[in-house]
Amino acid sequence: MTGSSANASAETRSDIRVGVRTRTLSDSRLRYVRQLGATDVFVDHADTEEEPDEFNDRDGSDTVAVGRDSIPSVAELEAAREQVESHGLRLTGIQSLPYSLYGDIMFGREGKRDALEQITTLIRNLGEADVPILGYQWNPRGVVPMRTEPVELRGGAEGTAFDFDEIDDPDALAPGLDRAYEEAEFWANYEAFLEEVVPVAEEAGVRLALHPVDPPVLESMGRIPRLFRNVANFERAMEHVPSDNHGLKLCLGCFSQMGEDVTDVLRQFAERDQIVFIHFRDVVGTVPEFNETFVDEGNFDTAEAVRTLDDVGFEGAVIPDHVPKMEGDDDWRHRARGFTVGYLRGVVDTVRGE
Repeated sequence: MTGSSANASAETRSDIRVGVRTRTLSDSRLRYVRQLGATDVFVDHADTEEEPDEFNDRDGSDTVAVGRDSIPSVAELEAAREQVESHGLRLTGIQSLPYSLYGDIMFGREGKRDALEQITTLIRNLGEADVPILGYQWNPRGVVPMRTEPVELRGGAEGTAFDFDEIDDPDALAPGLDRAYEEAEFWANYEAFLEEVVPVAEEAGVRLALHPVDPPVLESMGRIPRLFRNVANFERAMEHVPSDNHGLKLCLGCFSQMGEDVTDVLRQFAERDQIVFIHFRDVVGTVPEFNETFVDEGNFDTAEAVRTLDDVGFEGAVIPDHVPKMEGDDDWRHRARGFTVGYLRGVVDTVRGE
């Protein structure tokens, strides 16, 4: 079981594992991850335009290429899994689908049928290779920046930030579009996507995990709907094709940005066994203005969030997502990521020992 138990009792203990997301699966990277005491690896797709540069691994070797017309074979996925396992780790999933694969489906454009076929092929290949999770998002790209000017954190570390007032014209038509899109048509395209891919995931034994839109501001920006901006829309997504193979890549930072009580969100979706894995990060502030910070600072109490996961009997991985930039960090931010893994491991061990 990779999600949370809906029937957790006082005697049921959680299995909260701390993992990482990484693009490269090089021996040196995996040795470092193992030295940190992490257990689970989620491989980032190789479409480097999908994330801000500071979150990328620039080393293109020893990775799994996932993109339009670049679907890894069963043999390639098995080789990646075996490489990870050779370091005493587990390859738990693909972190996310790149926009190049889901964009045509989201907009209902020509090419959506080909994109769907490539995604379902990826799901089947993951199942055959015994890689159990595929994360995805429904986030329009190239509309406005995910973040605006960074801010200084403790000791001169750097954290990403978002300030809506720094966006010149959020209602202007996004580049490359010839018309505005309505929320109803975006929902229709998304629900048709679920109707096709969820049954394939069930057959393959793969769990799909939906991430919130980031930043979760407004109903639309650039005249493009931003569906997964609130709890109610996640409930609608989960109810459309109810399945044990579809749940949340529950990003605590995004729900914190929304101003939600993250412990309430954890309990709500845990009761339905809809948490597949968790992005563990936090911010200071809420939309329309916030900044990311260290895992031991922010809007919510880290220990209380972990205690909630333990209470509901969560069985799965929590992984650092965006982390600050610390002195001497590389592009992957290995020092800040190492701090976050260590901090989370300490909190998890303390909570489970209570």
